[in-house]
Amino acid sequence: MSPTFRSLANPNYRRYVAGSAVSNVGTWMQRVAQDWLVLSLSGGSGVALGITTGLQFLPALLLSPYAGVIADRFPKRRLLQVTQLTMALAATVLGLIALTGHAQTWHVYLIAFVFGIGSAFDGPARQAFVSEMVGTKDLANAVGLNSATFNAARLVGPALAGLMIGALGGGSAATGWVILLNALSYLAVIWQLQRMDPRLLTTPEPVARTSGALRAGVAYVRRQPRMVLVLILVFFAATFGMNFQITSALMATEVFGKGAGEYGILGSALAVGSLTGALLAARRVKIRLRLLVLATVGFGVASIVAGMLPSYLTFALFSPVIGFFTLTLLNSANATIQLEAPPEMRGRAVALYMTIVMGGTPIGSPIIGWIGETFGPRWTFLVGGVMTLLGAVLAVLVFARMNERRHDHDHDGPGSGPSPAVLDGPVEKSADQRARRPVPVAVREGVAGPSVTVLTPVRAAGNLGLRVWDNQAVARARKRMAARQPS
Repeated sequence: MSPTFRSLANPNYRRYVAGSAVSNVGTWMQRVAQDWLVLSLSGGSGVALGITTGLQFLPALLLSPYAGVIADRFPKRRLLQVTQLTMALAATVLGLIALTGHAQTWHVYLIAFVFGIGSAFDGPARQAFVSEMVGTKDLANAVGLNSATFNAARLVGPALAGLMIGALGGGSAATGWVILLNALSYLAVIWQLQRMDPRLLTTPEPVARTSGALRAGVAYVRRQPRMVLVLILVFFAATFGMNFQITSALMATEVFGKGAGEYGILGSALAVGSLTGALLAARRVKIRLRLLVLATVGFGVASIVAGMLPSYLTFALFSPVIGFFTLTLLNSANATIQLEAPPEMRGRAVALYMTIVMGGTPIGSPIIGWIGETFGPRWTFLVGGVMTLLGAVLAVLVFARMNERRHDHDHDGPGSGPSPAVLDGPVEKSADQRARRPVPVAVREGVAGPSVTVLTPVRAAGNLGLRVWDNQAVARARKRMAARQPS
């Protein structure tokens, strides 16, 4: 099997991908239908569209940290079935009121918020469940394939939704049929989760209920320079730059004067680049932090360029570039967070990541919607790009500062910790793999007793890092150190 698709050798993961593929198409169809419904009910209001998007993602900001605690405490497979059912019910209600012509803007606001509650608890469990299916060795590959599946659906879903809405008349009833199809698509995930073989899952022991579980997760992430770098990067990009439900809709309707079909095509064009980035990510074995920074800068620059493009055709042709940088950033950030976190902390670490990625939308989307309505849709891309670039600068500065502090702390005494992280360093081993490695101990005269492993002297020439040697090397080191002692 090609290295790009190696995770598919796992039967549980194959079932998971099959169900997700169906559901993802439905999800993208509903996104387009919901946006079109809001624009129809509000007379094309960018603020109303921003409020809807914000309310849908607000629960991620409020509940994702607690959802991470739940994901660490309960079986993730069962938890996912509950969250999928919740979102299916929300989509059913929205589809029915739209189909019958009774939908009002506040109805969409309310149901979007309920839908967001299900998504808030679904996200951390779904992301952490991937490592239980494939293990840490193939985690980066599985995350890449998940993104490829998601963005392949993004190619089909928006275009299909736009064509259906146009063919059915473009009114509320047309959007209702599309949303009901999404409600049915959740059944595919629930069924495939039920068909999984639990014997093939590497499920960690559930974390016992404690009052400080959430605080412990936050404290752990705050001490990790790599994780902090990732969270700052994705906060600025997701909050101010990745509001495509608003920015693309306003560009299509207000700037270029297009309809639902052309708006759906923009989503598919964006997905072309995202799918390319996902397939490249699936082949990637090591993830370097420099890749995250470069992807963020690329996304910021691409957003600024998109805001200045003169026609619908050039905008649509350039959209894959934005999709490529978006996916590269999010996929690498997701894998980095999971690989850096130990198994018992992974649900909470992923939840904090999801809080930043999805929870920033309630802050940014109303602002971006107001900017689009007040200054024009082009400014939504320009402001988003500039804010993303500023976030990249801030992230690098904070990372360097934390790295410097850790470096200073490591040199306060012998054997105080690992060497500082660098942007060039790959994220290639998971936290649970690192936990199984021997802990290095620097031994100098008067520091440790004879039972502790002897290493090369801390200040010896060429000793760039602490290492643990085998028994023969230990004997040779002891002999050299004894020869250096004054007689």
